[in-house]
Amino acid sequence: MLKNITRPPISKLLLISTAALLLSGCSQKITSVNDTVRLAVQGSADIHKSAYTVAALPYASTYVRIDNQAQLFMVLALAESATGETITNASSKTSPPQLKWLASDNGMLVTQSGRIIKTVNLSAGNLLATQSQTPDPLALGLHLASTPTTWQHTIDWQPGYHIGYQLDSQFVFEQPEVLTINGNSVPVLRFREDVTVKQLDRHYSNTFWVDQTTGKVVKSQQYLAPSLPSVEMTILKPFG
Repeated sequence: MLKNITRPPISKLLLISTAALLLSGCSQKITSVNDTVRLAVQGSADIHKSAYTVAALPYASTYVRIDNQAQLFMVLALAESATGETITNASSKTSPPQLKWLASDNGMLVTQSGRIIKTVNLSAGNLLATQSQTPDPLALGLHLASTPTTWQHTIDWQPGYHIGYQLDSQFVFEQPEVLTINGNSVPVLRFREDVTVKQLDRHYSNTFWVDQTTGKVVKSQQYLAPSLPSVEMTILKPFG
């Protein structure tokens, strides 16, 4: 759990206007994937989708819960390379793609190898950027004995002027489990990521459940930044 941190209450993801999407250059890319965002479903209570509904959608999808707020259903609108090139198939990527998940109100989470690396328009604040000189162990596969168990990266977030804070991570294997996701039993390995932010003398932990065979993250509970909320993601239908 996040220690010694007071987090402001948050509501669900807020609106990003169509104009903002146009200004950011996203509109053409969203059109190229058939306006995926229109398929996200809005609601004030927990949203649950049947296995049939999830399978019928031609898009990757995920459940998202921010702190103790209502569960959201989000769909994948864009998959891009680090340089902004649109990726249409997971097998065509040369590096882990950046996946842009949109809610019904156009709020956005951006993930890479299961880690949230950026957010847009959360009421409590946003993770602006994530940088590292070395590969994220999540990208290498925590299920492999060869994968490093330590990692360093920096993040920027708001509100406030929080730029270039270094995070030191230690990954610890906890136990095997079987999750039920979208009606299917998924054997996973649960890992804890202990994070230290020395500049602030803060410590917190993230949890990642990875597929025992592929090492891909199928569920996670992760804090966006030391003073930002936690986000739980459960992948219903993966990209590719």
